[in-house]
Amino acid sequence: MPPELPAAPSRNARHDGWGTLRRFLPYLWPKDDWRLRARILGAVSLILLSTATQFILPYLLKWAVDAMNVTGPRVATFAMLFVLAYAAGRFGGVVFDNLRNIVFERVGQQATSQLAEHVFNRLHRLSLRFHLARRTGEVTKVIERGTKSIDTMLYFMLFNIAPTVILLLGVGVIFYINFGWPLVTATALAVIAYIWVTRAITEWRTKLREQMNRLDGQALSRAVDSLLNYETVKYFGAEAREEARYAEATRAYAAAAVKSENSLGLLNIAQALVTNLLMAAAMALTVRGWVRGEYSAGQLVFVQTYLTQLFRPLDMLGMVYRTIRQGLIDMADMFRLIDTEIEVQDATGAPALVIGRPTLTFDNVVFGYEPDRTILKGLSFEVPAGHQVAIVGPSGAGKSTIARLVFRFYDPWQGRILIDGQDIRTVTQASLRAAIGIVPQDSVLFNDTIGYNIAYGRDGAGQAEVEAAARGAALMDLIGRLPQGFDTEVGERGLKLSGGEKQRVAIARTLVKNPPILLLDEATSALDTRTEQDILATLHSVAEGRTSLSIAHRLSTIADADTILVLSDGQLAEQGDHQALLKRGGLYAEMWARQAEAIEEYGQAAE
Repeated sequence: MPPELPAAPSRNARHDGWGTLRRFLPYLWPKDDWRLRARILGAVSLILLSTATQFILPYLLKWAVDAMNVTGPRVATFAMLFVLAYAAGRFGGVVFDNLRNIVFERVGQQATSQLAEHVFNRLHRLSLRFHLARRTGEVTKVIERGTKSIDTMLYFMLFNIAPTVILLLGVGVIFYINFGWPLVTATALAVIAYIWVTRAITEWRTKLREQMNRLDGQALSRAVDSLLNYETVKYFGAEAREEARYAEATRAYAAAAVKSENSLGLLNIAQALVTNLLMAAAMALTVRGWVRGEYSAGQLVFVQTYLTQLFRPLDMLGMVYRTIRQGLIDMADMFRLIDTEIEVQDATGAPALVIGRPTLTFDNVVFGYEPDRTILKGLSFEVPAGHQVAIVGPSGAGKSTIARLVFRFYDPWQGRILIDGQDIRTVTQASLRAAIGIVPQDSVLFNDTIGYNIAYGRDGAGQAEVEAAARGAALMDLIGRLPQGFDTEVGERGLKLSGGEKQRVAIARTLVKNPPILLLDEATSALDTRTEQDILATLHSVAEGRTSLSIAHRLSTIADADTILVLSDGQLAEQGDHQALLKRGGLYAEMWARQAEAIEEYGQAAE
């Protein structure tokens, strides 16, 4: 079957076929794998054997029919032998074709897996900006269609187009030898007309299919988005609203699909007209020659058999053209993903980060997500080794942006971020991220077991390390109550666990990683007061002896920090410990008073 179309193809996608093919060839002819090359050569040899068999078959049938027009036992024997040879040749052609498929299958699968791995690796190296801007459903659909198109394109290009070209040339030579230029000319004109009609209508259909599959991608993305936000839909009673949005997208897709399928019927009719006109003309020419005594009865069968063999791949030419054309569009879309610029890259020859004293320094950092909106405006501060520093401030002050910059999801526009005096832009990202652990505000877990999610903190972590981390995160009571223990499935995004349980798993995962620098990004803001206090006690224990940077919304959670940094409008407004900042009577004192007042009002309302 032809591969599906991309969700949102570029309007120029149909014009970059040769460039896409050049990008694709290295996957087809791998430089470092002679076994796969040998398989390709073996498949080509079987193609030639199969094509040679097709050239012989019409001669065998012609000789059998001509022999039947002559009486005599020896002639009957020859006719029988020709018929048996014809049947054996047909069987041989099937054997050659299927052996070709068996030999080539590993090549197609290898090319598919290599390209899929390449794209997947590339996606993980693209910036956070890219992933925030793209819909996950659309990206995965592009990858799925692009990889699926490889095997189909390989099959049709090698096993349909190449044999068809050889067959066309061979039939032209045979027709010239047996019938002269008139039949050769008629066949050539019919083939040219067939190709022109197929290409013209298929180009028109491609636009219809692009529209159809853009709507298909839209319907898919709406479905994925709605299901990922299942709780939000339920919270607002928006099931009917979501169903209406999805129905709108599917109905638009259905209307476009009807147009596309109707255009296919028109294409098939036009193709059938060309091929049957050629068949009628060729057979009429043969009958006319037979009436004049120029041709034998066997030559009518001879011409009919060759044209039938020629029409078989020509009948598929429209589908083959559409499939290859669409495959090129699918692959071009996928190659555009590969070609997406990596915003944050390691410097050439960058060394690994070496930490003696895990200090963290922001030196006059300027940054914004968009050119016209600056978030951090010359921010400077230092987190000394072994100290616990907290960052607070109103919403939009740039607190969470600091965490993203420390992990180097983005690079600052100006200034430097230093760890132990080393600019993080000059070291490898892998070594940088290996030195930092994070407990995020929303701890999203893999749809796997508790043990898997804890062990995810470090590749190769053993069961003893996982258990020690679970004890350190105060998880053992929970795990002891679960019938399957560490093998308990947490569900998609960890939804089978409570907020506090997810946070403890995230803490345990960080303990397995055992980093010298710990970043707590509002790790308790989504928890109730009791759970928050339990988690805070665990976090304080985890942060002991490490350099930690806590980004907090609730000031009570960081009141015991060594230093508190108060941000306002992307700049450092105040700094000091809790008591010093309260005595100062500035922004921190105002925020503390407001939160205390809110807590008091909440308590009175509860009473």
